[in-house]
Amino acid sequence: MTKPPGKLLPLVAALLCGAVLAQAAEPADHSVTTAAPAVRASAHAPLSIPVARPATPAGPRKQQQEHPPQRRTSTTTTAGDWNLTKHGKVLYLTFDDGPQQEWTPKILQVLAKHRAKATFFVLGREAAAHPDLIARTRAAGHRIGNHTWDHPKLTQLPPARLRQEISSGVKSKCFRPPFRDTNAQVAAVAAAYHQRQVLWDIDTKDWSKPGTAKVERAILQGARPGAIILMHDGGGNRAETVAALDSALTKLTRQGYTYRALPC
Repeated sequence: MTKPPGKLLPLVAALLCGAVLAQAAEPADHSVTTAAPAVRASAHAPLSIPVARPATPAGPRKQQQEHPPQRRTSTTTTAGDWNLTKHGKVLYLTFDDGPQQEWTPKILQVLAKHRAKATFFVLGREAAAHPDLIARTRAAGHRIGNHTWDHPKLTQLPPARLRQEISSGVKSKCFRPPFRDTNAQVAAVAAAYHQRQVLWDIDTKDWSKPGTAKVERAILQGARPGAIILMHDGGGNRAETVAALDSALTKLTRQGYTYRALPC
């Protein structure tokens, strides 16, 4: 039995409306479950990088584990340089109080003649006055050490002046106190400026001008593997030092000695 049109139309309209609403509801649900997570992933991407990054530092950490042995080797080598007896028949010639225009070049000539390297503990005031001699000394393969600015007795200075004397000397890894006048405080100030205090084993007393023969005798008698020998290229006439050095090196070289600079 056919229903009257008046009752059929509302029913059809209701069915169609329900279908439209159901179809519209499905995209709405999919947009929540798929689009929303995609937005969250994009927004948190920067935050997710640190979470995933532990793998990135792992590379550097591995490298750091490989580097320490190299650093230890380097440190051992540096420390070994101060084991002065390990090189056999090597002498360490040192010259104080220069540079000086007349005598430093003559000593450099003698050293070059005997293929000897040495260490020059220079005064800051003299180095400032003769930078060309400092450059020439270094260019010849010798080392430069700090002998303060103007050669005072350091243990008699107030703390501020002590620091000034050491800090105003030439930059070096080595420091030598004038007159061998030192104590724990002097050594500590030098160490604060990263300078190792270096004294000597043999004082030739060339500074007193005892005669060429006595200076030479002091060098020859003091010669032993690793010995540090004190002479002077500044502070006065050093003709005896130049002559004694030339003669002594001739004899010592025949004995098999070589001559190195200190690791300054």
